[in-house]
Amino acid sequence: MRKSGLLMILLLASTAGTVWLLREPLANAWGKTKGGVDLGFRRKFQPDPEKYGVLIKDLDRWRVDLAERHRKARNRAGREAVEHDARVILEQCLPEMMRCWLGTPWDFNGTAGEPGSGKIACGYFVATVLKDAGFRVDRYQLAQQPSENILRSFLPKESCALTIGKNYQAFAGDVAKLESGIYVIGLDTHVAFIVVRNGDFRFIHSSGSSPWCVVDEEPADAIVLQRSNWRMLGNLTGAPGVIRTWLKADKITVRGT
Repeated sequence: MRKSGLLMILLLASTAGTVWLLREPLANAWGKTKGGVDLGFRRKFQPDPEKYGVLIKDLDRWRVDLAERHRKARNRAGREAVEHDARVILEQCLPEMMRCWLGTPWDFNGTAGEPGSGKIACGYFVATVLKDAGFRVDRYQLAQQPSENILRSFLPKESCALTIGKNYQAFAGDVAKLESGIYVIGLDTHVAFIVVRNGDFRFIHSSGSSPWCVVDEEPADAIVLQRSNWRMLGNLTGAPGVIRTWLKADKITVRGT
């Protein structure tokens, strides 16, 4: 069952639409800076709404197909095999979707609906990517919640690890050792994604600090993460319940509303 499921993924990945997944980040120069965004960063990273749209459509097609396989599975092992395949797809596609936003300007009140279409706040960045990835959630309600409520809308309390006042180097070392997955992290006054893979991690967020836009940072450059005293972390793709919620397109009740 597992082999056939992965074969299905490889076949789907060979379709014309998903060649976007193999593209390197764009490096086209922007003519001028807007707002407070660092010009050098914008020259290197340009929002990619076209790729984003392709990813949304492909991911929805995969979700529908996997949901049907999950429904028809004859036993628990069959359902778990489908959930594994769903996790693989989400962990490949979600970071690509996040990176389509790179260079999109940050604003505390920003509510842009797609990459480069306006400015976007940290909560709206997280909420919009999750909604567009197929999670049935009201992005406005989710984005307006404190970071703990954003996490707890998807995960139970026991699946959210809270650290307060921990030395950053120790914290970063612990995160790098975590199970691979797509994590949401809440900070003192911020919310972001952490992508853990192969003993390392990336901090992807709409930054209210320089360069004032959506960025993808390695641990040493993640100043916002370093400065936070309060950190709550949860693995979305590592939670079978979250995967099943995505597969079935179940409505997510936003905590705090």
